[in-house]
Amino acid sequence: MIHLKWTETETIKQLRCRHVNAKKYQVHNVLTPGEVYDVKNETEEFYFIIDDTGKIGGFEKYYFEEI
Repeated sequence: MIHLKWTETETIKQLRCRHVNAKKYQVHNVLTPGEVYDVKNETEEFYFIIDDTGKIGGFEKYYFEEI
């Protein structure tokens, strides 16, 4: 269960949140526009980051831009 150790793994890259205008999900309570987040894992559709709650969350890529 590798996902249990993602908070301890090294950061792959950093991303800046572009917006929190979600059509389907509520992300405004865990992401802040303009904030920089550490990416711990990445798939084709999602970034897994440490969000504003301090926990790992999976978010669609269109919320972010690479810096």
